[in-house]
Amino acid sequence: MNKMLYILIFSTLLLSCSDSGQLALVKVDSKMGYINKAGEIVISKQFDLASPFSEGLACVKIGSKWGYIDQTGEIVINPQFDDTWSFSEDLARVKIGDKYGYINKAGEIVINPQFDNADNFLEGLARVKIGDKYGYINKAGEIVINPQFNIAWNFSEGLARVMNTFPEWGYINREGIFVINPQINRDRSLIFRAPFSEGLARVRIGDKYGYIDRTGEIVINPRFDNVDNFSEGLACVKIDDKYGYINKAGEIVINSQFDNADNFSEGLARVEIGDKYGYIDQTGEIVINPQFDDTDNFSEGLACVKIGDRWGYINREGKFVINPQFDISTAFPKMK
Repeated sequence: MNKMLYILIFSTLLLSCSDSGQLALVKVDSKMGYINKAGEIVISKQFDLASPFSEGLACVKIGSKWGYIDQTGEIVINPQFDDTWSFSEDLARVKIGDKYGYINKAGEIVINPQFDNADNFLEGLARVKIGDKYGYINKAGEIVINPQFNIAWNFSEGLARVMNTFPEWGYINREGIFVINPQINRDRSLIFRAPFSEGLARVRIGDKYGYIDRTGEIVINPRFDNVDNFSEGLACVKIDDKYGYINKAGEIVINSQFDNADNFSEGLARVEIGDKYGYIDQTGEIVINPQFDDTDNFSEGLACVKIGDRWGYINREGKFVINPQFDISTAFPKMK
């Protein structure tokens, strides 16, 4: 066989296999199933409740219990849990009775249900609640940061936001040491709002929002009516009643002109003009005209969009590749 022809055939097969592994959750007539990027139903609509795929498995509810299916629709972890969550870093949290623990992809309990609340593993640690306090465990189930916080969030970029006295938020590192101390202001006006994203985190002082760096220094002065996390180098901000975008120097790079807006994903951001949604690029140019009743961010080259009461999928040119036909649709999971 011609070598170049062989390479082309192999590449096509590889791409086909890759796409075949991307399934999106959809709902029609009260039942949930999964479609591929061609819009073909590959796992029939049969579940009352289900979740998107994560790390090759998806939670489904059968009867009163939750289990997991693979991408062929085969049950690989029998329904036996009172609640389940998606796999993250090869483990999934599950609920048995009123306690939370973790299983592996074989369905084996690797961290016994013993926590009053728990979250997914991120960056190797998971937030857990014992009694009325939050701490963190590693994947061996060992407590590495003692439960001591009234409220805590997951780690992001090596730091986690925690609070003991409202509204005095601070950030700890993976050893549980405060690297940004809880802020105590006379007027209690400084409030940390979010996890770190691309090296910055949102803060609020009074009724205005800005950003701090990982040392806790304010690097973008609070002057916005609302802000979002940075994504792909830009952040959505609200000035008066309109939304625009700033860069990490705090400079407005896309003027506030939209009635609503979201973060950039795959180079595009959804925006609302009037009562319709479309998409802009990072220069602020409208690349898909506002024409949809609702939309989601792009993922794997496609975006869910709503016309009337039905959802479908468009490509980056704004053309339908899967016609609106679903009561609910979700994004195609990003390939890692």
